[in-house]
Amino acid sequence: MENNRGLSVPKYSTHLLPPLGAVVGCLLHIAVFVIAVLFSCVQRLLPDNRTEDGSKKQDSQKQLGHKNGPSQCEKVKPHPLTINPERLKDFVEEDYLNGDLTRGEKKCLSPEEQYKGTYEGVAPKRKESNVRPKNDFLRFEDISEAAFKIQNGIQKTPCMFSRMSKQYGVDVYLKKEYLQYTGSVKERGVLYLLTTLSQDQQRKGVIVATDSNFSMAMAFHASELHIPVFVIMSAGTSLGRVRMCRDYGAMVVLFGPTARDAQSHARRLAQENGYLYMEEEDSAGYLAGLGTVGLEIYEQVPNLDAVIFPAGGHCGLLAGSAAALKYLNPKMKVIGVECEKFPIVQQSLKVGHCSTEYDSITHPLYGELGGPSFGTNTLKLSKKLIDQMILVREEDVLLSMLRLLECERVTADAEGAMGLAALIADKLPELKGKRVAVVVCSANLPLPLFRHCIDKALVLDHRVCKFSVVLSDFPGDITKLLEVLGHEEARVLDLQKEHIFLSTDLFTLEVTCLVETRDRSHTTQLKDILAEKYTSLKWNGQI
Repeated sequence: MENNRGLSVPKYSTHLLPPLGAVVGCLLHIAVFVIAVLFSCVQRLLPDNRTEDGSKKQDSQKQLGHKNGPSQCEKVKPHPLTINPERLKDFVEEDYLNGDLTRGEKKCLSPEEQYKGTYEGVAPKRKESNVRPKNDFLRFEDISEAAFKIQNGIQKTPCMFSRMSKQYGVDVYLKKEYLQYTGSVKERGVLYLLTTLSQDQQRKGVIVATDSNFSMAMAFHASELHIPVFVIMSAGTSLGRVRMCRDYGAMVVLFGPTARDAQSHARRLAQENGYLYMEEEDSAGYLAGLGTVGLEIYEQVPNLDAVIFPAGGHCGLLAGSAAALKYLNPKMKVIGVECEKFPIVQQSLKVGHCSTEYDSITHPLYGELGGPSFGTNTLKLSKKLIDQMILVREEDVLLSMLRLLECERVTADAEGAMGLAALIADKLPELKGKRVAVVVCSANLPLPLFRHCIDKALVLDHRVCKFSVVLSDFPGDITKLLEVLGHEEARVLDLQKEHIFLSTDLFTLEVTCLVETRDRSHTTQLKDILAEKYTSLKWNGQI
């Protein structure tokens, strides 16, 4: 072939040939196609299980409540465990909700029988205990492990210098455990107990029967860990506490007139349904969780001379923290404080075994006394590690609650204010000028009871007084009395007058005043001035 210029061109030009890469790519495509054909042929020879598998998957999705299968976000984040309504069949039985535990067809087991009892699992021959095994040996390693496991679930509360230090001549550092989410140090022990449960126990759920701080801590942390939690309370429980437990995520049931009835019902439910019955105990796990308070105090405040803990019937905080502090610094003094009306720890240390004298008592201020929370393990630790036990009056506890409210803005309950009461009552004069940490462990008192305690504390502190005087029933005499009170800067809280039932002259009346003063000296001054003006003065009901 020739072009217009007369040049000869070959019949097949080299630039018209395909490149080598294209040839290789074409061969790869052919190979993939051949492999796909062979794979389809093999699938036709094998049994077809797609229909069966697909139906199983679709059925499982229907059981989970998904219309078109789980979404992508649901695959990443698992759903929290929910309480199966079928497992609540016993909660609606009329006999038990009415508190009638004496019927013949049902038997309420005693606590001793419950500890020995078992429940039937899925396999008929397999039996498991529904009560946590106790461990009577607490090591420092257990406390360290507990601190590591619960560090993301509880607050590391501050241990701060208190403005009350100057008033009592002691460098006071308040460990503010009331800042935990539920307002109680018991969260530490509860959370560590829950983290040690097996997956099977976590799936079945736990059940408690108390209206104390322990139940609120259990309700909150079990819900956070997606563990079904049931709380059985007596019918007399305050509505505020019931509401809080429900808000935390627990299934709350009111049963029976007393706490003992609620506990018996909870043990029966645990026995029959496989729930794990939990109560405030003195096992190594629970004490290890509470003992983490001692670790934090040692870390936060160096060169401490002493640490004061509340004790009483629930002295797990004292025993567990003493184990940590004495291991880190054997010279540090560990002091426990309890009310002189219920000297459970002191009596037990004297006789050498756990006192059961107050086990059946439930006090408005201190809750349930004694019981499984004060056992052999706690007694051994207390006898070995605690340097001193202090008894304080109930009046000192109320004054301690008042001081914490005024100086630290803390609405502490009786247990939380117990440690500071020892300093207020001047029961530890040897600590003057020393560095002392005081644990304020809880602040969960119902508002009406707290208000009553503060009113009583103001009277004990000589800042609220009541007096009565007899006046003539003529205009101006009451006004003159009010002028005297105003001149002395006393605040009148209430004033009442009575004249019908008086045995004095016909035209007289008795005026009773409730007044508030600044302090004890101001009260004394007001009393002296009124005694000079009115010979009929009765001060706080006394002449």
